[in-house]
Amino acid sequence: MTASIPAGDPGLFGPRSVTWQMHGDPMMWVAGVRALYLQALHPRAVRGVMQNSDLRRDAWGRLRSIAHFVGTTTYGTCEAAEKAGARVRTIHRRLQATDPDTGERYDVDEPGLLLWVHCAEIDSYLHVLRRSGFRLTDAQADRYVAEHRVSARLVGLDPDAVPADRAELAAYFEKVRPELAAGADARAVDDLLLRPPTHPLLIPAREVLWRHVAQLAYAALPPYAHELYGRPAPEPAAVTRRLRTTGTLLRRVPARLRWQLPPKHILRAMARLGPGSRPAPYKVGR
Repeated sequence: MTASIPAGDPGLFGPRSVTWQMHGDPMMWVAGVRALYLQALHPRAVRGVMQNSDLRRDAWGRLRSIAHFVGTTTYGTCEAAEKAGARVRTIHRRLQATDPDTGERYDVDEPGLLLWVHCAEIDSYLHVLRRSGFRLTDAQADRYVAEHRVSARLVGLDPDAVPADRAELAAYFEKVRPELAAGADARAVDDLLLRPPTHPLLIPAREVLWRHVAQLAYAALPPYAHELYGRPAPEPAAVTRRLRTTGTLLRRVPARLRWQLPPKHILRAMARLGPGSRPAPYKVGR
């Protein structure tokens, strides 16, 4: 029996979407870091980030801004999501990057670069959550990929040019692989994600807690990514066990406690739509 959801602005996805249930899972943090590792392997895309952001000085800020965008577009009102997308498009339109080898100047909002960033994110969210124990059928996983043609539109992509299921997503990665490389910028991202700049008093916590997140996210990369980074790929079964163990531990933390962390997107959505809108894995497909 489907829980009743009061009338209200459900946002772009709504409480009955796969996205609504998935994005409330704590393993999204590990998935987001995996996405950054993967995105860094596209030389033109990562160059645009490194030349136009303060990632080297404020890696935490970059992670928070990504999390805020995902939270707003998933759980915010339609108006809030559209405004967030408009801000991203406006910023990207102003930015260019320079190829140090050729001197070429290019826009960071080239459709090919936006598509790479989008696909790396969606693949990472889906891959990490499923592998860590978040149960989705193949049909539900395909539905998740299709739902994110909406988020692709927000950043300036033509939804019809974006993969609509896992098969199309896999075909895209196979097509783009010859363009990937772990250059100096990718290696800088690799180092920053493992050891982000931190206040001296917080370094012990970074070494104990954050390093586990970063190492697990890196381990979950596809084999070709490990090859490009130049480190041996870990044994897949061992990585899956680590993902499942981490997922189990994080999911034991009461959701209400996790959702109290700013900016409280999920709690605001529940206040707007009622308790029946609470995201939970068992609601997928209802």
